[in-house]
Amino acid sequence: MITTCGSVLRSFARALTGPRAEPVLMFVEGAAGEGKSHLLQELADVPDAPEPARRWWRCGAGGGPSEEDGHRPEATLWLVDDVHRADEDELRRLRGVLEGLGPGSAAAVTYRPEEIEVPGLPLGGTPMTYPGRLTVLTNRLAPWDEERVRRATEEALGGSGCTAEAVTRLHERTGGVPRVVVDLLAMVREQWPAFTGTAAEVDAAGVPPRLAELVLSRTHAVPPEHRPVVWAAAVLDGPAGRDELAAVSGLGAGTGTGALLGALEGAALAELGEGRYGFAVPLAASAVRATLPGPVRQDLHRRAANVLSRRQPVDWAAVAGHHRAAGEGHRWLRAVERAAESAEASGRHEQAITLLERTLALPGLPPQARARLAPLLARNAVTGLRSDQTVEVLAQIVQDAALPPAVRGELRLDLGLMLCNQMGRSHEGWQVLEVAAGELRDVRSVLAARAMAALVTPYWPGVSVDVHRGWLIQAVAAADDSGDAAMRTAVLANHVGLAMSCADPEAWELVEQLPVQSTDPACLRQAARGLCNAADSAVWLGFYERGADLLAAGRDLSARSGAPYTEHSAMGTRLLQQWWTGRWLGLDKRCEDFVAATADMPFIASDAYVVRGLLAVAQGDWGEARSWLSQQGTFGTEKLPVPLGAAAAGAVIRLALARQEVTAAAEHARAAWKVVADKGVWPWAAELAPWAVEALARAGDGAGAHTMVRNFAQGLGRRDAPAARAALVWSRAVLTETEAEASGEASAEGRRSGLLEAAALYGEAAAAYGELPRPYSQALTTEGAARCAIAADTEGAPDDEGASGPVPDAEAASRPAPVPEEDAILPVLAELESCAQRFTDLGAVWDAARARALLRTRQPVRKGRPPGRPSHADQLSPREEEVAQLAVSGLTNREIAATLHLSPRTVEQHIAGAMRKTGALSRRDLAHRLDATP
Repeated sequence: MITTCGSVLRSFARALTGPRAEPVLMFVEGAAGEGKSHLLQELADVPDAPEPARRWWRCGAGGGPSEEDGHRPEATLWLVDDVHRADEDELRRLRGVLEGLGPGSAAAVTYRPEEIEVPGLPLGGTPMTYPGRLTVLTNRLAPWDEERVRRATEEALGGSGCTAEAVTRLHERTGGVPRVVVDLLAMVREQWPAFTGTAAEVDAAGVPPRLAELVLSRTHAVPPEHRPVVWAAAVLDGPAGRDELAAVSGLGAGTGTGALLGALEGAALAELGEGRYGFAVPLAASAVRATLPGPVRQDLHRRAANVLSRRQPVDWAAVAGHHRAAGEGHRWLRAVERAAESAEASGRHEQAITLLERTLALPGLPPQARARLAPLLARNAVTGLRSDQTVEVLAQIVQDAALPPAVRGELRLDLGLMLCNQMGRSHEGWQVLEVAAGELRDVRSVLAARAMAALVTPYWPGVSVDVHRGWLIQAVAAADDSGDAAMRTAVLANHVGLAMSCADPEAWELVEQLPVQSTDPACLRQAARGLCNAADSAVWLGFYERGADLLAAGRDLSARSGAPYTEHSAMGTRLLQQWWTGRWLGLDKRCEDFVAATADMPFIASDAYVVRGLLAVAQGDWGEARSWLSQQGTFGTEKLPVPLGAAAAGAVIRLALARQEVTAAAEHARAAWKVVADKGVWPWAAELAPWAVEALARAGDGAGAHTMVRNFAQGLGRRDAPAARAALVWSRAVLTETEAEASGEASAEGRRSGLLEAAALYGEAAAAYGELPRPYSQALTTEGAARCAIAADTEGAPDDEGASGPVPDAEAASRPAPVPEEDAILPVLAELESCAQRFTDLGAVWDAARARALLRTRQPVRKGRPPGRPSHADQLSPREEEVAQLAVSGLTNREIAATLHLSPRTVEQHIAGAMRKTGALSRRDLAHRLDATP
C-alpha cells in the first residue's frame, strides 16, 4: 500500500553492491500507521543484497543483537523496527551495532517521533559516535495525499464506489494515514456491500478498532486531572488554540496549559499548525467522544458553543451543532437560523439548504421555529440547486394550519416556483402558484406580485399565452403598488421572457430596461434572470449572435450575484445555441457532463438531454437517440417546456418517418402540434413544423398538413422570428414535395412542376438558414432542394420506351446513370456533393450517407475509368464502409436500406463483406475494427 522513494532504495543499493561500499544509516520517522514496517519490508528486497546478510530486529519484543554483533566482519543489512519501544539496554546494543557498521553494510531504523523518550533523539540521550565514513540519512514518511487515497479506494471498493465525495471524506477523516485508510475502507466494504460513494456512508462506518485502541490508550495514559483537555479536543473536533482547549475543558488557563503539554508529550494530542492542537487523525476524536459520560459531554459541548461563537467569522453551523448536543434547544434553533442566513448572504445556498432540510425534518419542532426557518429554506431553494427532499419538506410544512397565513403563502409561492422551475412538475406548480397569489394578495402584496410574475412565464404546457398576458397585467400593477425595486425587476424579467418568446416588437427595448448596474443584490439576481430569459428566447427565435451576448452577460451577472440556478439554466441555453450554429465538436461530451453534474436534479439538464438526442439522430445512433430524447426515463417528456418538447417531438417524428412508421409519426405529430397550438407561442413551432407536416402528408392527411402550415403562418404574422420563418418555408417545401409525389399518374408534367416548385422553396429555406447561420438545417434543406430537382429531372427525362417517371427499383436507382456534362442537373449534383461534405464535417454520419446515396443515383460515370466495378479485394469499398458505419451506429439492415436506397439483402451482403475484410466477429467488434482502420 506504500511505495518507497526511489532515492532511498538507490542509497541502500549502493551500500550493498560490494565489500568496499561506504556504509549507510537511515532513520525512518513516521507516526503510527504511516507505513514504517512496510518500508522495511521493501528495503529488505533491495536488489544485490545477499540473502544471509539481512538481520531483522523489532525493539521491545526481546532478543536483538548480542555484544559481538557490533563487530560483524561481513556486509549486513540491519532492519530495526520500533526504536521508540527500546529500553536502555537495547539502545546501548543498537548504538554499538550502528557505530560498527562496516563497508558494504546498511541499517534502517524506524521510530514514531511522538513516542521517543527524548524528542529528536531516537537513540536516546546518550550521544552517538558516528564513524566518519558512515552516510546518515533521515526519511520522514508523510500521509497520503487525496490522489493516493483515491487509488486505494478504487482498489478496495471498485470504480463505482470511488466517488470524489467518498475520497474527499476518507482523506479528511483519516488524515491520509495509510493504515487508517486501509482499515476504514475495510469497514466501509463490510458495512455497505452496495457502497454508493457518499460521505454519509463513510461516516457511518465508524472508527477502526486499531485507531480507537491507540488513541484511547494514549488518552488513558494522560493523568486523570489532565484528561479534560483531550476531551475538549474531541468535542471541538478540529484544530483549536491553547486558550480554547483550556476554556472548553473547564481547567482554566494555568492548569489547561500544563494539561496540554502533558497530552502533547504523551502523543494523545498533536500540534496541527502554528498554535493549533488536536488529533493527528481527525477520526480519533469520535472514539474519544464515544467514551464520555453524557453529562460531561453536554458540559463540554455547551462550553464549545460559547468558545466558537467568539471566533471571527463565526461558524454558526458548528455552534448550532454544539448547542443541540448540549441540550440547548432554543439556542440551537437560533444558531441554525443565523447559519442559514450567513450561508445565504455569501451565496452558499446548498449549505443553507442541507442544514435547514435536516432541521425542519425533525419531529416536534416548535411552530415558531418552523415559521422562521421554512421561508429561509424556500428562499435558498428557489435561488440555488436542491433535491426532491426540499420540495417534500415544504409540501408538508404548508399543510401546517398553525403557520401564519403570510408565512404559509410565502412558502407556497416558493414551493410553486420549485415545482415548475426545478422539478418539472409544471401543472402541479401552476396550481400552487395560483393559490399563493390569492393567499398573499391581502397579507403580503410584494410576494403576491412575485407569484403573479411567475404565472407570466410562458414555457409550461397547458396554459394559453393569453392567460400569461392577463397575469402580466396584474403582476405589473401589484409590483408598482408595492414600491419594491427587486419585485419590479422580477416582473420585468418575466415580461422580457414572454415578449421575446412571442417575438413582440417591444422585447428588445424591455431588455434594455433591466437594472444590470443596480447596487441591490436582489435586483441584480432578477436582472441576471431577465438577461438569461432573453438569451434563451432569442436563441429559439434564431438570433444567435445577440443571444450569445445576452447569455454571456447573464451568466456573468448570475455568478457575481449568487444565482446558481440561473447560471445552470444559462448553460442549457448555450448547448442549444451550439447545436444550432454547428459547433458540434465535443458537444456530445458537454451535454453528458452537464447531465452528470445535475444528476440529482435532471430537469435542469433537459436542454442537454434533447441536444444529445438530436446529435444521436444525425449520427445515426438511433437507439441512443430515443433514450436521450425521452430524458433517459428521469421524467416525462410531456413535462418539458413547450419549445423544448416541440424540438424533441420533431426529432422523434423524424425517426419514425425514417423507419417508415408513418402512422405513428402522424399520431405523434398531432399530439405535439396541439401542445404548441394550445400555447399560442408560434415561433416555438419552428423545430416541429417541417417534420409534423411531412408526417401528416405522408399519412394521407393532406388537409391536416395544410391546416398546420396555414396556422403556423397566421400565428407568426409579421413577427421577427428568423428561425420560425425559415421553418415555415421548409414546411411549405415539404408539403409541395409530398403532394407532387402523391399525384400518381395524373400528370407527369404536373408532378415535375410541383417538384421544381418544392426545390425552389427548399432553396429559399436553405438561404434563410444560411443567413442565421444554421449549417445543419441549411444542409438538410439543400439536400431537399437537390432531391426534388433530381426527381423533376428524372420525371422529364424519356426512358427507353419514350415514357417518363421515376425508377421504381431501389437497386436500379442506386446504380450510377450516365449524364451528359452539359446537363443542367450538374450544378445540382455539385451542390449535393458539397452538402454531403458539410454533413460529414459536422459529424452527421446518417445524413451524409443518405446524401451520398442520393448523389449516386445520378452521379456521372468518370471518364477514363475501365469498364466494370473497381476492385476492393482487401480494403473496404466506399459502399461497404458506408454501410458498416451505419451498422455500428445502431441502425438495422432495414433502416440502412431505406437510407441508402438499397435492398435489405444487399445491405446484409455489404456488412458480411466488411466483417470478412476487417476480421470482425460481430457488429460490436466491427465498431472496434473500423476505429482501428487508418
